[in-house]
Amino acid sequence: MAAELTAHELITKHRPTLDQALEAIRTRAYWSPHPEHPKAYGENGSLDMAAGKAAFDALSGTRLDLGQPGTDGWVGGELSPYGIELGVEYPHADVDVLLPAMRAGQKAWRDAGAEVRAVVCLEILGRISDRTHEFAHAVMHTSGQAFMMAFQAGGPHAQDRGLEAVAYAYVEQVRTPDTAEWTKPQGKRDPLALTKQFTPVPRGIALLIGCNTFPTWNGYPGLFASLATGNAVLVKPHPRAVLPLALTVQVARQVLTEAGFDPNLVALAAERPGEGIAKTLATRPEIRIIDYTGSTAFGDWLEANARQAQVYTEKAGVNTVLVDSAANYKGMLANLAFSLSLYSGQMCTTPQNLLIPRDGIRTDEGPKTFDEVVADLAHAVDGLLGDDARANALLGAIVNPDVKSRLEAAAGLGEVALASREITNPEFPGAVVRSPVIVKLDGAKPDDEAAYMSECFGPVSFAVAVDSTADGVELLRRTVREKGAMTVGAYTTDEEVEQSVQEVCLEEAAQLSLNLTGGVYVNQTAAFSDFHGSGGNPAANAALCDGAFVANRFRVIEVRREA
Repeated sequence: MAAELTAHELITKHRPTLDQALEAIRTRAYWSPHPEHPKAYGENGSLDMAAGKAAFDALSGTRLDLGQPGTDGWVGGELSPYGIELGVEYPHADVDVLLPAMRAGQKAWRDAGAEVRAVVCLEILGRISDRTHEFAHAVMHTSGQAFMMAFQAGGPHAQDRGLEAVAYAYVEQVRTPDTAEWTKPQGKRDPLALTKQFTPVPRGIALLIGCNTFPTWNGYPGLFASLATGNAVLVKPHPRAVLPLALTVQVARQVLTEAGFDPNLVALAAERPGEGIAKTLATRPEIRIIDYTGSTAFGDWLEANARQAQVYTEKAGVNTVLVDSAANYKGMLANLAFSLSLYSGQMCTTPQNLLIPRDGIRTDEGPKTFDEVVADLAHAVDGLLGDDARANALLGAIVNPDVKSRLEAAAGLGEVALASREITNPEFPGAVVRSPVIVKLDGAKPDDEAAYMSECFGPVSFAVAVDSTADGVELLRRTVREKGAMTVGAYTTDEEVEQSVQEVCLEEAAQLSLNLTGGVYVNQTAAFSDFHGSGGNPAANAALCDGAFVANRFRVIEVRREA
């Protein structure tokens, strides 16, 4: 079948955006081509709010037939954290049939070159962007995020991360020229002359193992990094969050077909209940790249057992904030309250441990004791979430029963400074909505250490009393070194303390935010500018997104000929 989208048309359409992305990752300045506001959609073929909701509703009771080879049945059964059944069925694949079919299209995709692959990826992202409202509902009802967060994080922010990965992939592939003329003088003899050809070649099939909480935001970097570097991508969604990635696969297959490539370069591997196909797929010889976001236990297993593949993991960590002193006490409390509450703390970047000197801190409002700081923070969270409508908009829903169990158990670990409360969502009565709990612990007690040195994923934070700021800095170092951290925060008016915290983060490879009091929060990162994770501590072996995240997804193969 002839291509409906020619390479020239795609380059003309998308090269300007690619160039802007390349400039953005160079300067690290703010830039995004994907609007954050819901009202920005509805023109030039994109779905507005009503049309997106209607498109999502229309999926219920349907089979998402992707036309994949090797389909041997249908699977489904997703239940929204908001209490509704999604009612969508997906193809179940016989991987012995699907994987060879995926490899068949790689030669043409490889030979297309870095620029064509990049603009095809941008066309996929553009089509997804047009359906942002539909995707937002899909993310909301699989992750439990409140709608606005699902819209932004699952839509434009995820698309930005995908585009960022394409930009990095393009840079790394064109770093080496396509051809070179090599001449070596030989004195009185004729020079040696060679023509050299350099081709980026893919590793093979990439496996994306999706997560429940941020299926698109965490999924798109690996998906598009692998695809842009010439690899086919098999998408294995989390069984509770299939729909957003299944829709992504659907769009990708449509665009690849229209551009004249094999649609099987991107395929879906949905699983039956309890099937657990991730381990089976991860050790298949055809799988040469793996991207994974989730628990430390399975991430460690992948790193140890998927030896044939290049494995990129984002696992668990214990995110820490050191509170030494504050120039804007109310701003600090408001910023922390929002960070602890957003999406019920179900973010890999949410602060867990707040290290506060037991003798108190200096602030612009005068000295504050440890107990006063913790009580004031609890009051700030209460004030933020006091209105149920606002609370629902910030908290979303608890994503799974394990999070609820951890939240309930946390109250028994120490003195409760802020009790979690149950909140009703009038639109979705089946949703489990809980406000955060803050528990006081003593950094000097071994029993308390067992609690705060373990990740407690969800709306749980520990206010840990430390003997001094210096002790807090050393506890911060030990936490990052032993447990890892996706984020570190610190509040101080002391230049020496600031330098000591910064040195810890440089030595232990953790991303640091200092003295945030406004509308930027420690648990948020911006594509093209911020690095998500570092790849240098136990929380993750890769960063989203840098050159290291893409460069090992392909190799450069050289062919030499005598000139």
